[in-house]
Amino acid sequence: MSKRENLPERRRVAFLTLGCKVNFYETEKMMEQFQKAGFEIVDFSDSADIYIVNTCTVTNIADRKSRQMLHRAKKKNPQSLVAAVGCYVESDSERLKTDSAVDAYFTNDDKENIAGRMIEQFSLERTERLAAGSRDVRHERTRAYIKVQDGCNQFCTYCLIPYVRGRGKLRSMPEEQVIAEVELLAQKGCREVVLTGIHLSSYGVERMGTADFIKAKGEPLLELIRRVAQVDGIERIRLGSLEPRIISEVFLQELAKIEQLCPHFHLSLQSGCDSVLQRMNRRYTSDEYREKVKLLRQYFSCPAITTDVIVGFPGETEEEFDKTREYLKELQLADIHVFPYSPRAGTKAADMPAQVSPEEKKRRVDCLIADTVCYRRNYGNLFQGQMEKVLFEDTEERNGVCYLMGHNERYVKIGVPLAEAEESGYRENEIHEVRVQHIFF
Repeated sequence: MSKRENLPERRRVAFLTLGCKVNFYETEKMMEQFQKAGFEIVDFSDSADIYIVNTCTVTNIADRKSRQMLHRAKKKNPQSLVAAVGCYVESDSERLKTDSAVDAYFTNDDKENIAGRMIEQFSLERTERLAAGSRDVRHERTRAYIKVQDGCNQFCTYCLIPYVRGRGKLRSMPEEQVIAEVELLAQKGCREVVLTGIHLSSYGVERMGTADFIKAKGEPLLELIRRVAQVDGIERIRLGSLEPRIISEVFLQELAKIEQLCPHFHLSLQSGCDSVLQRMNRRYTSDEYREKVKLLRQYFSCPAITTDVIVGFPGETEEEFDKTREYLKELQLADIHVFPYSPRAGTKAADMPAQVSPEEKKRRVDCLIADTVCYRRNYGNLFQGQMEKVLFEDTEERNGVCYLMGHNERYVKIGVPLAEAEESGYRENEIHEVRVQHIFF
């Protein structure tokens, strides 16, 4: 929807992405649309004629950040057109209607043809199509995200996503379409792809006549990974967030056979206390999650296992929080993303009694973040002095020294002093085996 009748012919468009990896993938697809329509893609910090913010609504903080970025764009160029797209639009379009900084807003479904919708709504009849020989979309990263699945039917009590991403309907990109996209990326020199989804574990289940990923036993996702691994030029495959219940011996036995798969697994936990998990409607226990972690460590050498944790969920007592903290100390994961619970209107948790105060939530967040710093360093230091395969991505200056930076298969950030890297012939978007001397956290 738009609040302007006409748009002069414009050529510079900037994007900002907030939230999950799926959003990053969808932004790249929107960029391709605009580029093919004759627009120049510029950085969000530059002056542009059109600014598009791919928003997030997973927390109140995400909502606020979305609004801040929309207003920042308008302040950057008051004459620009500013468009909000995505999950925040789905959750609070009424507020956007009266926001003076926002000229247009589009839902998640609109993303697939946002350039066409904007051209149609803003009367850009004279927009030129991509001229022959024009450059292709430039991928800023050496890894590319591919959204292969959308929708979630888990309905955790704190989460709006099933409502703003298809109302619980599951949708998967056909295998042939995924492979075609991966092949195109490989032809452009991409070495690593990340398969993502709103609920990646549900990939393909709707085509099996079920909406239950447990019954599917992960086979549709496994088959997709096998096929991606066969694409020439793709040397690494990473997976987005997995549902813990998809992890089984049969699933991991097959997964471990795929040489290109990086042993880097994000299993969302949310709480280490069973009573909190039950209130969240997470459908597994802390003991079951612990067994999944053990299985991963059994089938993969030193896997990077990361997770999400929500603190201050309604009714979470000090004892329940302490259980989560001790549980995480026992697991010793590679990294933890810690979030304070944020009430979302329309979810069951928002109406639960015994809401935790903001001050107490902050204290608990600070405790877990301090713990996580130690977990991250403990895991990263396991690779100090080891020979590791690093996909180099860019250069960074740290403490006055310039490094060629990259990640190993387990996503530990490793740097080689630039002078040494140049002498050794290392370049960006290349994988080299190096002895680890500099790890960055």
